[in-house]
Amino acid sequence: MKRLILTLSILVASVSIIIYNSHSIKKLLQELLSEQYQLDIITSQNTNLSPTTHLTTTPTSPIVSLEHMSSIKSAMSKALSHAKITPHRSATRGHSDHGWLNTYHSFSFADWFNPNLTHFGSLRVLNEDRVKPNSGFPTHPHRDFEIFSYIISGELTHRDSMLKKGAEGGQSDKFYRMHRGDVQFTTGGTGIAHSEYNEHNKDTVHFLQIWAIPWKRGLTPRYHTRHFDDEQKRQGFVPILSPLKAGPDATHQQEQVAEPTIEGTIPIHADFVMSAGIIAPQTKFEWMVGANAAENPKRKVYIHLPMTKGGKAKIRLDGREEVYNEGDGAFIDDVRAGDKISVESVGEAEAEVVLLDTA
Repeated sequence: MKRLILTLSILVASVSIIIYNSHSIKKLLQELLSEQYQLDIITSQNTNLSPTTHLTTTPTSPIVSLEHMSSIKSAMSKALSHAKITPHRSATRGHSDHGWLNTYHSFSFADWFNPNLTHFGSLRVLNEDRVKPNSGFPTHPHRDFEIFSYIISGELTHRDSMLKKGAEGGQSDKFYRMHRGDVQFTTGGTGIAHSEYNEHNKDTVHFLQIWAIPWKRGLTPRYHTRHFDDEQKRQGFVPILSPLKAGPDATHQQEQVAEPTIEGTIPIHADFVMSAGIIAPQTKFEWMVGANAAENPKRKVYIHLPMTKGGKAKIRLDGREEVYNEGDGAFIDDVRAGDKISVESVGEAEAEVVLLDTA
């Protein structure tokens, strides 16, 4: 009888332990997928160490078995599962080679038209251009667009049509000889005319020309030029453009001051942020959508990988399997301000990535 009672006691205790552990395991898995537990993939830029997984928990957290790590990582990597990412392959861009100009169009431009590629939010034009020495775009007009040139290599000279050649003096908004890292910005507004010419006698200039649709027409024409250092871009995404802080109803004085929403950037008349980063192989950068500068919380992000490393640069987005090669772009839809997009360099050479965040 005593032996039977002992056996029944052990059986009851075992069932209790199983039930308790079942509830504990369920609770643990729920907690692991909650906001208090974050899985950070940290890649060293200066060593040959492989990416290390760190699980950050509270001091009283129980130990997690290795069996659960892959499923936890998978769940955490789907933080942007609501985002739609559509590749825009280099081969699907418009392309023209005029001899002096070799140009690729990510969006409809000049005599290349694709009804599905007319704009993306306020992003209207993204041309990747190479202009040979002693040639370029002679004086031409612009109106009601925000236009900016991002210099990748070589030299490009901007001249306002009101400034006579030989009377430049020094570098200024109306005359600027741009090099690697420089960004020259034009508000076309009510009308402006200028030239962009490669005055170098032997080097080809490689640059991106990008246009955005302003939040209203009839703005006062204006230029801005700034330099953005490569070393900063190697540390993370560097904001280059951000909305004029005073917004669409800016006064004449506020337009003159031209204060951007993000300090150190060029102000643009649109709900639009541009940034750039240079990502070493096996390294990952993260971009926060809207950059705390967006007016509209519903965002679109376009990412472009310029052709800079002879095909050796490659990236992945948001931890997804799709690989993007040089010249490729990606449309990212259904994201909101505050979402985070990871960009990982997976090629043999560092990847220079340009990111355009728009409403």
